[in-house]
Order: sequence, then C-alpha cells, then structure tokens
Amino acid sequence: MKKILLALDGSHFSKGAFDFACQLNDMQPLLLTGTFLPKMDFSPSWNSALVTGSVFEPSLEEYSDELVNENIKTFEEACIRHHIEYRVHKAPYDFTLADLKKETRFADLLILGNEKFYENLGTDIPNDYLKMALHNAECPVLLIPENCHFPETIVMAYDGSRDATFAIKSFCYLLPELSAKKAILVYATDKEKAIPEMQLMEELVARHFTDLTIQKLEGDPRKYFDTWLADVDHPMLVCGSFARSDLSELFRKSFATEVMGEHRMPVFIAHS
Repeated sequence: MKKILLALDGSHFSKGAFDFACQLNDMQPLLLTGTFLPKMDFSPSWNSALVTGSVFEPSLEEYSDELVNENIKTFEEACIRHHIEYRVHKAPYDFTLADLKKETRFADLLILGNEKFYENLGTDIPNDYLKMALHNAECPVLLIPENCHFPETIVMAYDGSRDATFAIKSFCYLLPELSAKKAILVYATDKEKAIPEMQLMEELVARHFTDLTIQKLEGDPRKYFDTWLADVDHPMLVCGSFARSDLSELFRKSFATEVMGEHRMPVFIAHS
C-alpha cells in the first residue's frame, strides 16, 4: 500500500486530482492523506531561484476556517463513498511551503491539481506556488488537470540524463498498476546521434511494460514533439527534474512548463 499526499489549498478543491487518486485506489488500495493548506507565507528568501519578484499574499477571507472545513468535509465524505483509507492534515495559518516540503518527505507520491492549486494567483500554469512545490518536493509529483482522461498511454521523455532515467524508474516502482498500458519511450534531438545507452535503457524499461515502443524524433524537437504528443491517445507524460539547468535541449527547465500549459494531461515529475 502506498501513502499518497493530496495537497489542496483552502478554497480550491481539485476534483480532477481527487478523481485520479480514486482511480488509483480502485486499481490498488492506498492511504490518501489530504493536506489542506491555508494562506501561505510566500517568502522570497525561501527559494530565490523561483521567485519572480512580486510577493502575493491571499487575503484571510479567501482561506477562512469555514472554507477549509467545507473542503475537508467534501474530502472525507468522498473518501468514505469510494472506500479509500484516508487521513486529514489541516495546516495552521502560518503554514509555509517549507512545511509542505517536510510532508512530502514522508509520502510516496504527491498529487497536485495543477489548475486549482492557488488558482487565485492568476491563469499561469504553473504559478509561483506550484513551481516552488514542484522544485522542492522530496517525493515524486503527479500533476493532474481538471477534466482530464485517465491515461491510456505512458509517454516517457528520455534525454539520456540521470534525472530522466531516475524519473522513469520512479514511475515504474510507484505505479506498477499502470504497466499494462501502452508505453512509449521517446527520445528527441535536433542532432544526428543514437539514443544514449539504448541497450541498457531497453533492458530496464522492457521489464516493466508489456507493450513498449521506443521512438526517436528528429528535426526541431520542440516543434515536432508537441505535434507528435497531440496525436497520442490519452497520454501521461513522465519526465525528470523541474527547473534544473542540466537537461538537454528538449527537456530543459521550460519543457514541463510548456506541457502543463498546452496539454491537458497528467504529468509525472521526479528528480534525484
């Protein structure tokens, strides 16, 4: 049984994230811990690399006890209805993202609704809070948009890096119940070269997926990967580090951001 952390900010309940957790529970029972976050202290010194310079603090009215308690009640009733073992962690008003980081240390997987997580910050996906949560999580993170399809195809973005390989292994170990899905290991490059460590990677990934295709995309990687991904049947994307500078041309720091903003699909992110 896995412990999955579902982080919800006080006034925004992500039905998409909860429904995804329900479907995972139907496949294999899990412990779902709902962490309900109130107003946060967005401190520029906490992670200066991701702060844009403007500090936003939601008003207390948006995160009143009444709103938080309503979401907790919704969560508890839904867990009981779907026969999910659950826990509730209600954070105090002085809760910070450092506290969420500690919570992830004691979880197998963090699920976030990437359209609902502090959506009052604006329409950008991901917003600053979500970027910081992703960058500092001490467990893999699964980002779920609202009204997305449960995945039929697992797309593993591979660029030859340690982080990409770590993310793929983490996905295989954490979600073996999805191993029967169609899987595509995709390598994209604008250079004429072979897939790095192809034999070793195939030996690893083929042990976990019964329907595996390995594909190399050439040409302009950003242009063609985006077009190619749009034609994949209900994909989930698996990719490596978020906001790191040592990724390849395709999977550098803005790649996950672009996918979140342009495609309504689950995204699994892990970093070593």
